[in-house]
Amino acid sequence: MSSMNATPSGERLHIGFFGRRNAGKSSLVNAVTGQDLAVVSETKGTTTDPVSKAMELLPIGPVLVIDTPGFDDEGRLGELRIRKTREVLRRTDLAVLVVDAAAGFTECDQQLLALFEERNLPHLTVWNKCDLLSVIPDAKKEEIYVSSLNQYHIFELKEKIAELGKGHEAALPLVSDLVKPGDLVVLVIPIDKAAPKGRLILPQQQVIRDLLDRGAVPLCVRETELRQTLERLAPLRPALVITDSQVFRQVSETVPAEIPLTSFSILMARHKGLLKEAVHGASALDTLKDGDTVLISEGCTHHRQCGDIGSVKLPNLLQTYTGKALKIALSSGKTFPEELSGYALVIHCGGCMLNEREVLSRMALAQFQGVPITNYGIAIAQMTGILKRSIQMIPEIPK
Repeated sequence: MSSMNATPSGERLHIGFFGRRNAGKSSLVNAVTGQDLAVVSETKGTTTDPVSKAMELLPIGPVLVIDTPGFDDEGRLGELRIRKTREVLRRTDLAVLVVDAAAGFTECDQQLLALFEERNLPHLTVWNKCDLLSVIPDAKKEEIYVSSLNQYHIFELKEKIAELGKGHEAALPLVSDLVKPGDLVVLVIPIDKAAPKGRLILPQQQVIRDLLDRGAVPLCVRETELRQTLERLAPLRPALVITDSQVFRQVSETVPAEIPLTSFSILMARHKGLLKEAVHGASALDTLKDGDTVLISEGCTHHRQCGDIGSVKLPNLLQTYTGKALKIALSSGKTFPEELSGYALVIHCGGCMLNEREVLSRMALAQFQGVPITNYGIAIAQMTGILKRSIQMIPEIPK
């Protein structure tokens, strides 16, 4: 997202459309969105990969609509498509089960419903192609009969989706509750090879916007000008300093102990619901052994450059801190291993490009398999000896 006015995909309600092949999922998605988002064909299995579209969907607001491949697909490619559909389920906030009204409810539909209920997903059953029925039955509360062909009940469907999506907000804010209106907050933003040309990275944008909404005063500075800036500000003391994790140690040495200090990554972990588990998981850094494998996972995909934090800086810091011969595995984007038992620790990014449900799903996967999980900012704070300082201002962390 290049615009600070655009809602990031990780903050949007994720609506997933699921069902059998040829149930009319793609036609229904096109009808709901009012545009040709998905390719429509009478041939089964036309949708081969999940198709996503970030948009404003009235009366809901900013959403990410996801059209998925048929869950009853066959063969080797079918297995891969079903696996992709399961990955979509991990980040779905609201599930729409599309059933062919003329063909009736099938075992495949029941399997999908069971998956929704297993994940405690709000869901709605949509009987599509009701124009093929001689009589349209009465629908139950969490059902609706529609026809994407003639737009029957499409508006009512959007109303039902909006009702199910009510209250979709992250459990915790980023930073606005940690400061008061008028507070000065210093943001330390390195400008190096990894910094995107001409813009700020998403967590920095979101923190600035959250502070402005609160009525606080964000002041942005590079780490190279931080000391001079703090001297010029004296005797005005910032209420908080927020830094990029990559310069945590340098910034901690510069910022006086009486000024609260944290990082963008830590605030993002808090916002996504990972922070408590990440603080607990950081203790595993002190028990790593020779030969252990650490998974370093990023929620976005980008071209890795010289000095990349995930593939270069974190592994180097791990080596220095532990003194152990560790193996490093990397994952990025929507791909996250289902099987984690081979890892001694998972270190995840802040998750700014992932929605809260996806982050919590990855956390739950690690918890279920007994693998500790932490995040970039918490891990770096632990390895630089400033973890306690970096979270002391966050109320939900036990002191």
